Parts: sequence; C-alpha cells; structure tokens
Amino acid sequence: MRAVVTGAAGFIGSHLCAHLLSRGDEVLGVDALTDFYDPARKRHNLAALAGREGFRFLHGDLLDLPPEPLFAHADAVYHLAGQPGVRGSWGEEFAVYLRRNVLATQRVLEAARDVRLPRLVFASSSSVYGDAETYPTPEDVRPRPVSPYGVTKLAAEHLCETYRTVFGVPVVSLRLFSVYGPGQRPDMAFARLVAAACTGRPFPLYGDGGQSRDFTYVGDVVTAMRAAALSSWTGVANLGGGSEVTLGQVVELVGRLAAPVRLVPGPPRPGDARRTAADIGLARAAFGYRPATGIREGLAAMVRAERTPAVTAR
Repeated sequence: MRAVVTGAAGFIGSHLCAHLLSRGDEVLGVDALTDFYDPARKRHNLAALAGREGFRFLHGDLLDLPPEPLFAHADAVYHLAGQPGVRGSWGEEFAVYLRRNVLATQRVLEAARDVRLPRLVFASSSSVYGDAETYPTPEDVRPRPVSPYGVTKLAAEHLCETYRTVFGVPVVSLRLFSVYGPGQRPDMAFARLVAAACTGRPFPLYGDGGQSRDFTYVGDVVTAMRAAALSSWTGVANLGGGSEVTLGQVVELVGRLAAPVRLVPGPPRPGDARRTAADIGLARAAFGYRPATGIREGLAAMVRAERTPAVTAR
C-alpha cells in the first residue's frame, strides 16, 4: 500500500512505519517534532527509518500543512499525531491538547473526505473510558474520561464517527490500551521503570501499586493497525494486550528481569484511572486481532533495548 503516517517520529508511529516498510508498503511519514519530550529521541527514531527503501519524511504541522496533497494518492492514512500525556493536560496546557488532538484531527477528516481517501486509521485511547462501568470493557460502555487528555481523544473519536456516518469517510478508530515496548516515550511508567532498574536510580511509584492496566505490546498494535487498514470494517474497536496486570506486579517482574528497583512512594496523580481492561472481541472478529506478546516477553525486550541503546526505537 501507499501509506501516510502522521506522528511518524513518535514511539508508536516509528514502529508502525518500520512494520509497514517490512510488508513492502511505501510510507510518507509526517511529524512536527514537537517538544513534549526531547525531539532528539524522535530524530533518533527517524534515523532508523531514513535509509529504508520506500520511506520519505516531511517535517511539518498538520495545522499548517494542507493535508489534501499528502493524502491524494494514499491507499491508507494512519493518524497518530497528537499531544500525548494525561498528567500534562490540565490548566493552560489544555489549549495545546485541543489544537493537536481535536483541531488537527478535524483537518485530517476534511482532507480524507475531499480526496475520497480509501482508508483512515485513527489512534484513539483507552483514556476515553476513564473509570469504566464494567471490566473487561466493551466498546458500547459509556465513556467517562477522567482527564482533559481523555476528553480531547474522545472528541476526536466522535469527529471520526461523525464524518464516517455523515460523509462515508472509511475510518477505524482504535482505542489503544497502555502501549509499551522498546523506544517507549521517556515520560511513561514502563520506560522510567526499566531505566531505573538498569541504572540503579529510584523509581517514583504514584499510588499503592494496586492500579492495573491492560498493557499492550507495540508490535501487536502496529500489526493490528495494518490489518484494520486492509479490512473493510469501519467503526470503533479496542486494542488491548489480552491480560490485566497491576503496576506492583510489573515492578516485581522488572526486578527479576533486570535488577530490584528502589521505590519512592507518592500519592496518586490526577487523571490516572484506577483500572483498565479491554474486551477485544470486536477487533478479533472485525480484522483478526490476536495479541501475541505477553508482558514478560515485552518487558524483556525493553530491558534488552535499554542495555543496548543503539537498538532502541527501531
């Protein structure tokens, strides 16, 4: 396929580009290289892609670039660009989240409609559920986000559904559950925990460690994204890892894989849901989603990457 990946220099975006290229697709990566975290890490991700046959990169912001020429000859667009992070979305920073998560998505949808794009895959988030009413959580549960970030992802998802039902834009919105793996964003818990275990630094543990997540390996996510683009199904689907694990259990596992971690206890952070667990039955039926990487295998890959930094963020 001829694919466009927005947010191509980020954690999931760079893994997706590598996966698409490995399948023989042509990829145009687009990224604004924002400074939510050190842009040098994003340039490192791009460097691993730069020499690959079929890859091109465009540095630019979707709020400034006209998306239509970028999408005109694409078979699929994967829209991963946006402002991540639950904890930074409060206060004045909300305006940034609104621009990058909602307004940018609306521009992507307008362009997709105008060029009659064959497929659009949008990276949504399990943050739209907040503290869900039931677990594992199916897609028809009422979303109740507990952070401004979750609100913006839900708004973008609603825009996708509106353009799908009113204009027929063939969009798939994938609610991603706690994606982890080599090259993960440095602000995320697994990246900080693995770095602490490998360097002997302390790890701040917010809450009692009993908070649980449905952790999903990045390789399973990007494989599912391409499968969704190749399918004829449209709508909203969960992508979870298939098993729920507490943060305390993860700390113990990383200690066995690398070295024991010295914890620095702290209070829970505003906007963090107590629990997430995905019902992935819809994704399995719609485009054959079956997560293949367990938590131990995925964390071991992160430990190996941390100990050999040149391999990180492939």
